[in-house]
Amino acid sequence: MAHEKRSFFERLTGAVRLEDETHSYAPEPQAQAPIRSLANSLYEEEDAQLTVDVYQTPTEIVIKTMVAGVKPEDLDVSITRDSVSIRGKRQEDRTISSEDYFHHELYWGSFSRTIVLPEEVDVDNAEAIEKYGLLILRLPKIDKHRQTKLKVRG
Repeated sequence: MAHEKRSFFERLTGAVRLEDETHSYAPEPQAQAPIRSLANSLYEEEDAQLTVDVYQTPTEIVIKTMVAGVKPEDLDVSITRDSVSIRGKRQEDRTISSEDYFHHELYWGSFSRTIVLPEEVDVDNAEAIEKYGLLILRLPKIDKHRQTKLKVRG
């Protein structure tokens, strides 16, 4: 079997890729602890990469990403004319002991993503909206062909 690079989802959840989908896979309870440890160790050193949708309209570039469970004050969005960086941290409820979990698959911890924009944007008129766990960044494009007349003062 050729060794394939594990996907982000597989590294995050500890999922195992099965060659034959007809196999039934039911991990034993003691097998879940090492998988969780492996997933946690992957992100103690570096941030998880945030997934995004990036698209354009005639007047703006729009970035959407899911930030459910993250308080707005725990989000840091930095914009330049040609890039956007989103950083944050999802805090886990520590009142539940690890022995009480049946499944522990959600990602908790720091995440980040930097997106190089295909066009320059107007930083001063950009806006960030969070609604129902969806972060939407609206970045107005700079119109490089726009012209205006200047009055010459004497």
